[in-house]
Amino acid sequence: MDLTSVTMAPAFRLSLKAKASDNMSHLMVDFSQEQKILRSLKFLPVPSIPEIDTPECLVADNCVTMVWRMPEEDSKIDHYVLEYRKTNHEGAPRLKEEHPWMVREGIKEMEFTLSGLRFDTQFINFRVKACNKAVAGEFSETVTLETNAFNFSLDASTAHQNLKVEDLKVEWDASGGKVQEIKVRGKENRSRTASPAHSPASIIQSPKRMPSARSSRDRFTAESYTVLGDTLIDGGQHYWEVVFEKDSKAFLVGVAYRTLGKFDQLGKTNASWCLHLNNWLQVSFTAKHNNKAKVLDISVPDRVGVYCNYSEGHLAFYNAKTKQLIHSFRTKFTQPVLPAFMVWCGSFIVQTGLQVPNAVKSLQKRNSGTSSSNASLT
Repeated sequence: MDLTSVTMAPAFRLSLKAKASDNMSHLMVDFSQEQKILRSLKFLPVPSIPEIDTPECLVADNCVTMVWRMPEEDSKIDHYVLEYRKTNHEGAPRLKEEHPWMVREGIKEMEFTLSGLRFDTQFINFRVKACNKAVAGEFSETVTLETNAFNFSLDASTAHQNLKVEDLKVEWDASGGKVQEIKVRGKENRSRTASPAHSPASIIQSPKRMPSARSSRDRFTAESYTVLGDTLIDGGQHYWEVVFEKDSKAFLVGVAYRTLGKFDQLGKTNASWCLHLNNWLQVSFTAKHNNKAKVLDISVPDRVGVYCNYSEGHLAFYNAKTKQLIHSFRTKFTQPVLPAFMVWCGSFIVQTGLQVPNAVKSLQKRNSGTSSSNASLT
């Protein structure tokens, strides 16, 4: 009888030869050799589930350091996968969130630091899984860490008509006021011809066009090319940064009361405190408050960090890159303040969602209770 070739599953690609029984009643296949081969194979087990060590995790300087451990030692683990997701929900993780899971793969140690984060939500969810050469294990229980930071937007309804505000970016536009006038006149003409007088269409506003509830003040005008933040500071410590064109004819950054007059420039009254870079006629870099200025003998940085400790009446400006102190004000705020910016013939970008840097905290502790020559303007 002819011998027949039998092929096993593609994963093994083994060839077996069938053998007929003595009485020719049936065929037999000998798997003994293949059995030895299969028994000699070593399969990797599914990795155990990691456990996140929450007390050892650290949130600071817009960085998060995650630490975890395995329930038992496993020398076969090749790497770990860490996933994180921003959320404003403090409780147990929800299936549907506004933000997607972000992934960091190929982590070799049981510790990993995420740096350069913008904390624009109150919390971040974290989970981790272990992987060997063959398979990934299940994710750990999700851990939620709090990410406190100061977040605000720019209130475009306060902005001078010559300022073009897009999210956290502002650009001075010489034609802004003229364009605004044309738009207003156009709307007035359309409203006169589009619908009869006293019709519902002429008095009902779309919800999207309703005036902002955040602002109850006039738009800045004349030579006060100013825009304010939309979030009042009435306590605590806060920090934000701004990048600006160093060749702007004028740039100012600081804080102001909401009652700052619509014609008032930053630093000209007792309602605002600021740094002022001037490139018009003569170059100067000064700290200003209540129409008093102090010349700063320091190079102009590319990025300025603003620190405000409202409760202690402390406003300080730093080189955001080196954390070198530029100037500080000591005062007693009599009402809540707002982040304030002014630019003429230039532009700037604000960065929010930042925690008070540890370097700034250290400098504040070192200088607390001491007088500083930089704090002469109050």
